[in-house]
Amino acid sequence: MAKLLHLSCSPRAEAESTAGARVFLDGFRQARPDWDIDVVDIWRERMPEFTGPIVEAKYARMKAQAFTDAQRDSFAEAERMALRFSLADRVLISTPMWNFGLPYKLKQWFDIIVQPGLTFRFDPSQGYLPLLKDRPTLVIIASGSDFATGMNRGRIDMATPYLREILRFIGISNVRFVLIGPTTGPQAPIDAARERAHQRLAAMAATF
Repeated sequence: MAKLLHLSCSPRAEAESTAGARVFLDGFRQARPDWDIDVVDIWRERMPEFTGPIVEAKYARMKAQAFTDAQRDSFAEAERMALRFSLADRVLISTPMWNFGLPYKLKQWFDIIVQPGLTFRFDPSQGYLPLLKDRPTLVIIASGSDFATGMNRGRIDMATPYLREILRFIGISNVRFVLIGPTTGPQAPIDAARERAHQRLAAMAATF
């Protein structure tokens, strides 16, 4: 069965990024009723701390050294998470922007799966090479400021370029972004931004 993986990255059920994802998924289910939707809630999923044996395993693999038992057990967690991601035919990431960047749990998730031999490899003559196949990916980012139309008062969006680059690094270049903002301040601009984003997401769902 074909699968869409939804990486859900807000701890708030009422978050704008979550609401946008619901609009998209409602349309996607209508367009592709036979697809499986695999939801990864990064605030509820078990993720290892990136310390101790898993860090040692990363460097052991980079140096082509054998794992210890502790390293093997720890690295198996990264393998499990990376495999779940790699098996998806489509990817949806819905996330808030925190302090101009990502929630720390989302950064932790990438730190765990971006491992040599899992999602990238290094070739002395070619450098770093991705290991994942490209697939359509949609990223929904909700922010307090309006980064969608440029009315951000000089603030810098560091979430979008990071996600674009980390996904490209592991092989995913077919990525589209939908920004929702502002989500704070006067109500009228918030409502207008939400409506624009939701209309766009509903239209994208039909052909994603």
